[in-house]
Amino acid sequence: MKALAIMGSPRIKMNTDRVIEKIIQGLKQEEVFVEKIELAKRKIEPCTACGYCESTGLCIIRDDMTDLYKQFDESDIIIVGSPLYFNSVTGITKIMIDRCQAFWSSKYILQKPSIDRNRPRIGVFACTAGAPHQESDYIGATVVMDLFFRAINTEYLCNFFVDRTDQIFVGSRPDVLENAVNLGQRLFKEAKIRIKHSI
Repeated sequence: MKALAIMGSPRIKMNTDRVIEKIIQGLKQEEVFVEKIELAKRKIEPCTACGYCESTGLCIIRDDMTDLYKQFDESDIIIVGSPLYFNSVTGITKIMIDRCQAFWSSKYILQKPSIDRNRPRIGVFACTAGAPHQESDYIGATVVMDLFFRAINTEYLCNFFVDRTDQIFVGSRPDVLENAVNLGQRLFKEAKIRIKHSI
């Protein structure tokens, strides 16, 4: 089983990164192979709406997103982590999502998917927020994530929200860290069920 963990915060080893690491820990306890991508260290250009993917199903831009397309296709579990910026995901996360237009075009315009639509995948969105937030305050981000997971043929399983990080660092919240580890273990179990049913 393979998991892809995408860290969409520009701040390495801070709140979002700590949550992602704990989810990864839970997955690795179940012997899941995990590849972690730190978007801040990758070169991914924004989508220019050039229309190339509408005739080819592929993106004309050659950068670090090229490898990510393949990793989406080959993963069973996909985790995306982002802090809440202006009630949505970070700019680097949104750029990655926008570049998945190539998947959308291949499926719905060309009817020739460039991603395996028969492979069962599950996804989770981990989001940290500096201020106190209710679950409804994350809707700007979750609407985007819902469309993203649909584009990459992934069942949007759940969210993992952590607020008040301006006041309390995630690394000082053992309950949050434990819940993140437990989520990683749950993702393994959920993915295993779906893989079994697809055989």
